Amino acid sequence: MNLSSLSAASHPLAPYGWDEKWEAAFAPYAAQGLVPAGCSGSTGAVRHGHPDGVIRADTEYVVPRDPMKVVCTGDWAAVDPEGARPRYVRTLLPRRTAFVRSTSSKRSEGQILAANVDHAVVAVSLAVELDLARIERFLALAWESGAQPVVVLTKADFVPDAVTRSHLVRDVETSAPGVPVLTVSAQDGEGLDVLAAVVAGGTSVLLGQSGAGKSTLANALLGEDVMDVQATRDVDGKGRHTTTTRNLLTLPAGSPHRHPGLRGVGLWDAGTGVGQVFSEIQDLAKNCRFHDCAHESEPGCAVLDAVETGELPQRRLDSYRKLLRENQYIVAKTDARLRAEIRKDWKRKGAIGKAAMEAKRGRFR
Repeated sequence: MNLSSLSAASHPLAPYGWDEKWEAAFAPYAAQGLVPAGCSGSTGAVRHGHPDGVIRADTEYVVPRDPMKVVCTGDWAAVDPEGARPRYVRTLLPRRTAFVRSTSSKRSEGQILAANVDHAVVAVSLAVELDLARIERFLALAWESGAQPVVVLTKADFVPDAVTRSHLVRDVETSAPGVPVLTVSAQDGEGLDVLAAVVAGGTSVLLGQSGAGKSTLANALLGEDVMDVQATRDVDGKGRHTTTTRNLLTLPAGSPHRHPGLRGVGLWDAGTGVGQVFSEIQDLAKNCRFHDCAHESEPGCAVLDAVETGELPQRRLDSYRKLLRENQYIVAKTDARLRAEIRKDWKRKGAIGKAAMEAKRGRFR
């Protein structure tokens, strides 16, 4: 191990993910007398490796003109040294990965949830009926971020039958090509060791809808009750939305763990992520007669042929189309050229539909 590795390993921020690569990236700022700090929450609070070392980010990094520059959980910053009054965030280090979703407002901007994450753990409860389309949505967000997704089917104790559970796992695996799918029960500890091994040596983010058991899973991995947990409803197995903040927590093994509480997940320029989730459709599309095939009614469409033969489930194609449309709509908000292309495509499809209707009427005259 070289000296920089030794320095990074012994740094107070090492338990939160500081390593020799971050050390090297920070070198120019260290030469200016600045010190590294990591954002540990969703309020702009920045911590410099000390329990009482909280620093408030300047307005530039809390309410900036560019939403992508806002300080978020997982960011590394260069801040004024201790003793400076007041202490400010001077700059953010370039992010390795970033989770971004569309905002609930009508403004054409994204919201960054977490940065510098290695693994995206998508928690899905087995206590309720699987929503495969929602899983695909979370996976698109995860792939687009640059992190490695992992699907964790929580509350496995609700499905004690091995055959039924294997069918559920298979359904999820079909919807998550190239993604590990694990079953876990925080209640009896099943699968926790496997999950801990998968996310060891990196930083993880827990994603999932309310009631998926994210807080319970976080507490089980941490070995203590750090996150608030509320009981699910007996009538439908759904939980209350307990966690609404994003926190940086440290696992016993020293691997950081980030926990965003999400009410909804809207895609934000996630074309690459959508393509990764539906990689089998993209592979089939290579054999379509037309390179710009929309897989709707075109002759020689390999994707539609696969649906016809049963090779590709119709549900997968429908979900693919829906996420593509949503992503296209989001991107078009800030891309005038794309908006023009969409309007042109709508007119083309309208003309085709009108011609087909007139031809149909002509046959019955």
